[in-house]
Formats: sequence, structure tokens, C-alpha cells
Amino acid sequence: MKLSIIILNYKQLGMIKNCVKSINKLCLSFKFETIIIDNNSLDNSVEHIKENYFNIKLIESKKNLGFSGGNNLGIKEAQGEYILIINPDIILNSKSLIKLVEFMDSNPKAGIAGPKLINPDGSLQYSCSRYPNWKLPFYRRSFLRHTNHGQAWIDNYFMKDWDHNNNLKVDWLFGACLIVRKSILEKVGLLDDRFFMYMEDLDWCRRMWLKNYEVWYVAEAQIIHYHHRESADVSGLGGLFKKSGRVHLVSWLKYYIKYKGKLK
Repeated sequence: MKLSIIILNYKQLGMIKNCVKSINKLCLSFKFETIIIDNNSLDNSVEHIKENYFNIKLIESKKNLGFSGGNNLGIKEAQGEYILIINPDIILNSKSLIKLVEFMDSNPKAGIAGPKLINPDGSLQYSCSRYPNWKLPFYRRSFLRHTNHGQAWIDNYFMKDWDHNNNLKVDWLFGACLIVRKSILEKVGLLDDRFFMYMEDLDWCRRMWLKNYEVWYVAEAQIIHYHHRESADVSGLGGLFKKSGRVHLVSWLKYYIKYKGKLK
């Protein structure tokens, strides 16, 4: 099997419906499978998936394992040469998926790659970044992002000095849509489930580089992402004290400790 598509669901049934609808429209020349992991949603997600999607493998977690733990359940079951991890708010299309697979086929040193993510209106989402420093939670989660220094830091972090129209090796990619070469995971490892949410994609990409595998932004593959970053919407220091902001801060501290303060 060429590809395993893994979708992690937590109370996102509406998004899951649209995501699976796009998967059912795919016209691909290679064999693929679809795996949905439900992270103990406790709504009617599981029932709906069982009743309507007979061509999809469903994995039910007994508790919410977070992004890393949930996706790892799917990765362990995946049979594909490549694994595509996507959020439920991703809309796939055949052309871009083929380009991602062809890119991985043509670039054996690539361990992980991600497409150009775009908003439904066609505008760009910044989904690849340079390695952050200790300023990340403050410039992303507080009023400091509105200062000149904060905005300059964010622009550099999101590589806004580059037009995002060409394929490029990057430090790391956001985890909303990632294609991974399964054969290298014995060397690199699965997602680190110490990170419940946030930083796990950065950590995974960093481990790819440490094992001499490349991380690529594939601009020629464009995929729609219905993205909403609610934890960064609060002004002042409120973003740091919302639950999602606190989780991000805790994950950042775990990342900092894991690499003993060596952030690059």
C-alpha cells in the first residue's frame, strides 16, 4: 500500500464529514487507506463514523491522548509506505496529494514534507517556520505580538521574507497536514506523547534533521485548511492564561527542557 491517511478527531464531527467527503472524491493511481482515531470525543462522532463510513478503519481511544498520542495509535496501524497525518479541518484534493507522494518518491532523503496550506478564500497560511527561541510564547500569546519588535520576530518566525511559491527545505512544518516516510520511524521515532498538544510537530521535524532526514515545504501542492487559532485571539496576557495558551506554554517548557535549552 502506498499511503495511509490518518485523521485525528476530537469533537469535530462536522469537520470530519467534509474531510471524508473530500477523501471519497480522490482519484489516485495508487492504493491508500483511511484511518480515523477518535480521541474519546463523547459525542456522536463514533456512532456516525461506524454507521456511514464502511471503507474507513476506526480506532477508538478510551481517553483523550492529545495530538501525539492519538496520531501514534493510527501510525502503529498504518500499512502505507507513506503516512499522511491531517487535521479534520483539511480538505484534500487528488492533484496535490499526488504531488506530495511524487515528491517523496523523488526525494529519498526527505523524511517529512508538508503542502502549501491555504485558506478557503485562497489566501496563504504560514505553515512552515524557522526554529523559535525563548520569546515564542510571549510574542505569540500576549500583547507583545503587537509591538514592533514582536511583529518583526513573528515575521521572521513565519518566514515572511520568502514568497512561499517554491519548494524549500525548512526547519519545521505545522502538523495540520504532514506526509511522513514510514520506513524511517524506527530511527526517528513516533510523535513524542509527552507533548499533549503543540510543539510535537516542531519536535518531530527537529528529530528528522538530527537523524539526517530532510524537512520540505512543497509549495506545488496546495491544500485547503479551515484553520482557526483561538488561543492567540485574546489580547493582553490573556492568551497565556486561557487553557489552550497554558497547554502551549507547558509544551514549550517541555521542549526547552528536552533539548536542554539548545533551541536551534
